[in-house]
Amino acid sequence: MTATTTRRIFLAALAASAAMPAVPFDRMLGLGGAAFAAAPGDRRFVVVLLRGAMDGLAAVPPLGDARYAERRGALALPPASAVTAAGAGTQPGDGGGGCLPLDELFALHPALQPIHAYWTRGEMIVVPAAGNGYRTRSHFDAQDLMESGLARKTAQSDGWLNRALAAVQRGGGSGDRRLGLAVGGAVPLILRGAVPVSSWEPPGMKPAAPEFMATLASLYKADPVLGPALAEGLRAQSLSAEVLGDENMRPGGRGFGPNSFRPLAEAAGRLLAAPDGPRIAALEMGGWDTHVNQGTLNGRLAQNLAGLADGLDALARSLGPAVWRETVVVCVTEFGRTVAANGNGGTDHGTASVALLLGGALKGGRIAGGWPGLEQLEENRDLSVATDTRAVLKGVLRDHLGLDAATLDRRVFPDASALRPVGGLIRI
Repeated sequence: MTATTTRRIFLAALAASAAMPAVPFDRMLGLGGAAFAAAPGDRRFVVVLLRGAMDGLAAVPPLGDARYAERRGALALPPASAVTAAGAGTQPGDGGGGCLPLDELFALHPALQPIHAYWTRGEMIVVPAAGNGYRTRSHFDAQDLMESGLARKTAQSDGWLNRALAAVQRGGGSGDRRLGLAVGGAVPLILRGAVPVSSWEPPGMKPAAPEFMATLASLYKADPVLGPALAEGLRAQSLSAEVLGDENMRPGGRGFGPNSFRPLAEAAGRLLAAPDGPRIAALEMGGWDTHVNQGTLNGRLAQNLAGLADGLDALARSLGPAVWRETVVVCVTEFGRTVAANGNGGTDHGTASVALLLGGALKGGRIAGGWPGLEQLEENRDLSVATDTRAVLKGVLRDHLGLDAATLDRRVFPDASALRPVGGLIRI
């Protein structure tokens, strides 16, 4: 363990003791913790939160929709053949080669080229016109609802993924470790709740003397709260240091943009692949609020898409082929963006976006859900929602992690009991 990590462990332990009993130890760094049930088949599940509202019509353009070019205007992406003929560049985020066809209606933005191979291998599912069950244009409210799994604001303050972890825990013991992991710093709402989870962030805090933690651990050894918390943090950090290396995983900058996502995703994969590591993780990536100069084949959005695809590919590679075959990754965003561009070359807050699923456990290579089309727009500006993402998540949680219908309806998504899980997503 490096000196860089020691101060963070102590502060995390203090935060954990202050947070009890509402969120016990949920800001503890490392991989140790309470006993959980092993997920069915020791499977892995990762949720990627795309903060800022990703433009789904750009990420997965419906080139085959008769109104697409007209509705999108200057933001419309050309067909692959037209881009190729024009000699587009080949750098990430520079439109190299044009849109990548998925089926007769949909294509993939060229900046997402690193994950196109997962589609062709049957390890990717696209859910177009996806929403999360609520209607708001506020980032703050929408992200809270996306992570809580609710359609309206209530007094409930935990996340749907933490509630799913609680259901996994009831199935039996998995040894002395935590199955839930937040990667990137503070634990997001989606993983907060009654079940203790771990978190990991790259080195970057002010170093402390190596002797500091040993002295504190000895001093507080008899304390019923800080004693176990400090010991747990030290033991957990030892595991993460062993898996990742003391000086490993320094992002190319602070924050959650395209340059930072790959190191976080790669770290998540290596931690999830560890035999005694976590099994369920949440990551975040920002930069999707493209009100100005969004771009098409290149520009702000293309750079973010390239960073996302690069990170997802790194996650899969760091997990390794055997673990990847037992993994599902779901990428969701709080809402979509307007169909037409605004006056600043960008898009404003909209309604439906797209959900992306990757993983060796998927029965993929296909589009899931319906398509409302671009003929009739919601409020004459937005793509309408065709699929509630919670129905997709229900299908994954049921068929991949083994959660039963009653738990999904009453505990994980308590105000979405009418939503039937989307079946056939998982390779059984």
